[in-house]
Amino acid sequence: MARALYIHWPFCARKCPYCDFNSHVRTSIDDGIWRDALLADLRFEAEQVADRQPLSSVFFGGGTPSLMPPATAAALLEEAERLFGFEPDIEITLEANPSSVEAERFADLANAGVNRVSLGVQALDDAVLRFLGRLHSVDEALHALDHAQHRFDRVSFDLIYARPGQTKTEWEQELARALSFGTEHLSLYQLTIEPGTRFATDLRRGLLEPLNDDAAADLYELTQEMTGAAGLPAYEVSNHARSGCESRHNLTYWRYGDYLGIGPGAHGRRDGFATERHKKPENFLSVISSSGSGVSSVSRLSAREQASEALLMGLRLAEGVDISEIASRFGLQATDLRDDLAAARLVAQGLLSQMGDRVRVTGDGMLVLNSIVAELINIDLLAA
Repeated sequence: MARALYIHWPFCARKCPYCDFNSHVRTSIDDGIWRDALLADLRFEAEQVADRQPLSSVFFGGGTPSLMPPATAAALLEEAERLFGFEPDIEITLEANPSSVEAERFADLANAGVNRVSLGVQALDDAVLRFLGRLHSVDEALHALDHAQHRFDRVSFDLIYARPGQTKTEWEQELARALSFGTEHLSLYQLTIEPGTRFATDLRRGLLEPLNDDAAADLYELTQEMTGAAGLPAYEVSNHARSGCESRHNLTYWRYGDYLGIGPGAHGRRDGFATERHKKPENFLSVISSSGSGVSSVSRLSAREQASEALLMGLRLAEGVDISEIASRFGLQATDLRDDLAAARLVAQGLLSQMGDRVRVTGDGMLVLNSIVAELINIDLLAA
């Protein structure tokens, strides 16, 4: 199976009210030091791989990777190709904020080898963007989107919905506008409030009232209807694409393929091991200097742990999972993985569909995905 490479750029453009990378905001960094550190981490990871199959995808993610110098991106891609080789149609994605400063880098990033960009538009309303703590305006975002569509072969952008006070009419108008831009892929996420963020603090103080579950469910159902009608059905609970335009890199995660993770805070899965890098940039650089890699932990996953992860990821996909295939892959029996009584009950409730050993969460089921996973997967497996 071809591998995927995830490169985590730790630095952010500014503090954000709903993520945990606030400590990674920097006004300046030493580009040369970081290029050399990431290259060293990449070489170390390559040395751990017994069978270096060509890469099918590379993904630059993390804080604000579009602030990475294009020369650094080019150096990493050149070294990755030397170490692993690239499949002829490799997907090379970069996450970007839709600011004018970052849009100016698009040409150089395309020349460096990036062929797909994912823009963090997040909203098509200036007041909402301010609420979300974003620096860009709607006009700036649309300018960046237009620029990206002229520079890259493939373009995606994201929006956040189910925001406090958002109505069905407001979301319908915003999503219709988003669909009118003609991108092949959209990521549409419901707003979640993570511990330790400004939003969590506002919620605790009574300054923020989340949208209630029923209203959020209505918006989810509207999203499925509109994207399906526009030819971008959901292939994962929050991701929509035209046929053949799904994110190959993210499909590697959801289908539980191997991927290598380098850079501060990056996670990986290779040859049955879970890898994790030091998250704090200064700690990452320190261990790179002393050991040649940014690894903070490497742990062997048992067959049951791997099967559990494969099920948890795969059930997010519209295609579902083949229980027997996963069981065989990890030397288990299908009955080790699935609670058959729970599966029958979920099918009867219209939350799950089943054909042989392939199970798929239905559209209604996706609204309560976490509950379905907890019921369907053998509790003994999760506890193993």
